[in-house]
Amino acid sequence: MSDTTTLPDLLEQIDEYGAYDGDPINTLLEWYFGFCVKIIIPPPNNAVLGPTADHDPPLQDQHIAAIRTGGQMAWNISSRYNLRCRGETQMGRWKMVKGPKLKVWSFLTHKTNARIGAPILNKMTEL
Repeated sequence: MSDTTTLPDLLEQIDEYGAYDGDPINTLLEWYFGFCVKIIIPPPNNAVLGPTADHDPPLQDQHIAAIRTGGQMAWNISSRYNLRCRGETQMGRWKMVKGPKLKVWSFLTHKTNARIGAPILNKMTEL
């Protein structure tokens, strides 16, 4: 099963989604969220420009061209892709504080654990 076939069901469940780059995924995200959303998915290292890159480049080709022109780090900064590291770091901290999986079964206890863990995580972020 590919991202293209599973993505619609996933999008129904969540507010944001990260997926592999490509026109089918970009088209689906634009259809689902509209053109006001900025899709920032880095192309794979072996990505090549498509046939319309010169006159009507799709988003993936725009990313490839920007990376070729300024380099990966410059693209990370200009596209704000590097901000995703903050989220990944926070999730790593959460797992460090709370453990890699939930240890209780009731929803009420999950909420209580989150209320305890979130201030700890926020304090780590402040430091």
